[in-house]
Amino acid sequence: MAGKNDTSEETFETVEPVGKRVLIRKDEDKKRTKGGIQLPDNIEIPTITGRIVAISTEIENTPEIPLQKYDKVLFNPKGAIPVDFEGDNRLFVVEVENVVAVFRKT
Repeated sequence: MAGKNDTSEETFETVEPVGKRVLIRKDEDKKRTKGGIQLPDNIEIPTITGRIVAISTEIENTPEIPLQKYDKVLFNPKGAIPVDFEGDNRLFVVEVENVVAVFRKT
């Protein structure tokens, strides 16, 4: 039995990862090669880079994990969990172990 406040479609304002996880917005897949060749619409070069948009409280409180919000990272997509939050399916919850590199400016 549904209550007064139940809706068939819930809207969320934020997604907060828990445990040793981060929320990553995956970069757009490439439709053009480095040499400038435009790929057909049905072919894309998959990217496995993105920006961290949220980190869990556990990571915030663990100085040994060098990840921060807005870091550009390389991640293993095999363990990434897609979050259907914005409709474009570019958000993924990723365990820290699946973040394999952080891009830093020197």
